[in-house]
Amino acid sequence: MYNGGKILLGIFVFLALATYPFYNNIGKANARPEPSTDTPAIQKLAQKKCIEPEAFMKSEHMQLLNQWRDAAVRDGNRIYVAGDGQRYDISLQNTCMKCHSNKKEFCDSCHNYAGVSPYCWDCHLAPKEGK
Repeated sequence: MYNGGKILLGIFVFLALATYPFYNNIGKANARPEPSTDTPAIQKLAQKKCIEPEAFMKSEHMQLLNQWRDAAVRDGNRIYVAGDGQRYDISLQNTCMKCHSNKKEFCDSCHNYAGVSPYCWDCHLAPKEGK
C-alpha cells in the first residue's frame, strides 16, 4: 500500500463532508406549523367542524381528495356522505376552499413543512386571497 495515508485521509475527509448536513442540523428541527383556521367563513359557523374529524383530515385529507376526484370525474357522483351522515358537495373549491380560504396559511404552511407539492392547482384555480 503505497499511498495508504493519503487514501485514509481522503476517506476521512469524504465522510466528514458527506455527513456534515446531518451533524449540522442536530437539534435544529423546524417547528411544526399550526394551520390557521381563523377565516370569516369558519367564524360564521355555529358548529366549527370539518366534514370529517380533525385527526382524520390531518392525516387522510389527500386520500379523501383523491377519492372525491375519482367519484366526481370518473363516476359522476357529486355527493359525499360523511361519517356522521351529513351530505356535502364533492368540490375542492366550493366545499373545502369555502371555509379554508386562507390557502397560504392553511394549505401551503403544512405542505411546505412536509416537502410535498400537491397537484390540486394543476387543474383547479388557486383561490385569490384578500389582503
